[in-house]
Amino acid sequence: MFSSRARQTTALLGAALLLAGCSSAPEQQPRPATSEAPAASRAPDGAFTVVATGDVLIHPALTDQAKEDGGGKIDYRPLLAGIKPLISGADLGICHLETPIAPKGGPYSGYPSFSAPPEIVDALKDTGYDTCSTASNHTIDQGVDGATRTLDKLDEAGIKHTGSARSAEEAKKPLIVDVNGVKVAQISFSYGFNGIKVPAGKPWLVNQIDPEDVIAEAKAARKAGAQVVLASLHWGTEYQHDPTAEQRSLAKKLLADDSIDLIIGHHAHVVQPFEQIGGKWVAYGLGNSVARHSEPRGSTEQGAAARFRFVRDGERWKVDKAEYVPTLVQLGPPIRLLDLTAGQAGNAGAEALKATDEVVLSRGAGDQGLTRPGR
Repeated sequence: MFSSRARQTTALLGAALLLAGCSSAPEQQPRPATSEAPAASRAPDGAFTVVATGDVLIHPALTDQAKEDGGGKIDYRPLLAGIKPLISGADLGICHLETPIAPKGGPYSGYPSFSAPPEIVDALKDTGYDTCSTASNHTIDQGVDGATRTLDKLDEAGIKHTGSARSAEEAKKPLIVDVNGVKVAQISFSYGFNGIKVPAGKPWLVNQIDPEDVIAEAKAARKAGAQVVLASLHWGTEYQHDPTAEQRSLAKKLLADDSIDLIIGHHAHVVQPFEQIGGKWVAYGLGNSVARHSEPRGSTEQGAAARFRFVRDGERWKVDKAEYVPTLVQLGPPIRLLDLTAGQAGNAGAEALKATDEVVLSRGAGDQGLTRPGR
């Protein structure tokens, strides 16, 4: 279903069109990466690659930039263009859509109660994402209507989703996608919802973290045919690089279960470490993919894309290559999301690379086999 070769071709064609002047603001495009993924990272026959990125948190400044890029119309594609080769070069591209989607034309809003323009979903599709986790502390900022609009828009764009639902029946159906002939499931849970109560009678609206519930959903996905299960967890403490004791304990419990193969973490808005537990990987926090926080500056512009290659191991699948790809929201103007391994950010990029390396590797992941391109 998700062909790396086809998506790489699409990425190259898209880059050519941008350079030819088909974008609304070609002069503001970041320099494209020289290739979608290093040859060593491309999946060999019988394997597949997953690339997951951090929080997509649409602050008003990002929408202002998208309006400028679109000549009055909202167009987030130039903002995201710097990571398009990275995402479209994977066999499975996973995003974390943290903010609910507004009706077309608005009204739009930022913190503390988000309502993002639907055009962000179109840009995510153009960038190459196949699925998005939707369980976050902002999922029900706009109530049932906002959660429903979000899933409707993802459906319209052709992006699969998990973590929230429009009905009890939908909530019971695991998200399982075919990736190079392998059945891969994604599940999504959040620690809570900023004090907003899930509406009475609709406990299925959004998933809240409980270890037993996470494991039960993973087991249900296995029973439905999944060969690999990826867990997206919205957890931890905002702006704190170190994973909390609760994160570490939960990761150990979940990865000890045979039903869960990998944990992808979100919420902190800063990068957190990667770690291998019992032969399985947890990325505690990927930071922001794209956001524009007023404070703290510096760390909240940094992110890490997680790239994992799965290979068959008897009757199961395991990660045989684990990588992180540092990213940076360059505040400009113009605001642009950059892949720092593609040499797009100069001195600021070098500083961000150093900071991200230090955090990501702080729990010994480098000794456990985690690498990054160019390091």
